[in-house]
Amino acid sequence: MNNLVYKEIQKFHQIWIWVLLGLIIGLWAYGVYQQIFLGQAWGSKPASNTFLLLMSIVPLTIFILLLVMRLETQINKEGVYFRFFPFHKKRRFVDWNDVSKAYVREYKPVKEYGGWGLRKGIKSGVAYNVSGKIGLQLELKNGTRILIGTSHPKKMETFFKEFNKG
Repeated sequence: MNNLVYKEIQKFHQIWIWVLLGLIIGLWAYGVYQQIFLGQAWGSKPASNTFLLLMSIVPLTIFILLLVMRLETQINKEGVYFRFFPFHKKRRFVDWNDVSKAYVREYKPVKEYGGWGLRKGIKSGVAYNVSGKIGLQLELKNGTRILIGTSHPKKMETFFKEFNKG
């Protein structure tokens, strides 16, 4: 009986996301400061102060979401457990008995799935990915395709080589 377990937790660590979000929040904060605290209208058609403050929720919510968002993967003899927090409260499970094929592959996140995150491709199924372009492809017996991204493709490939020996 094979008792190997693969675990991985991924977060959004791409510097470009944080720089872009920082610029957006910084620009927004400047506009709020200029209009509300300095009393100078921000832009040629300024929004009301109330609207400006309410809309501050959007970039701050995105910031908080990116801070807490994570993809958790666990693979063992029973199957594949995964959770894309905070979108999944509980772990999802794919039993090996329901899988016709499982393999690590390179994919094109933007072309196949429209980017990163919790995505659905037209022909390629559902993807759960945080970064990169390599993941575990699961092809289920019912025709469903699930791709779970990995930040450690070599470790995952090594795990499957050892796992398949047992």
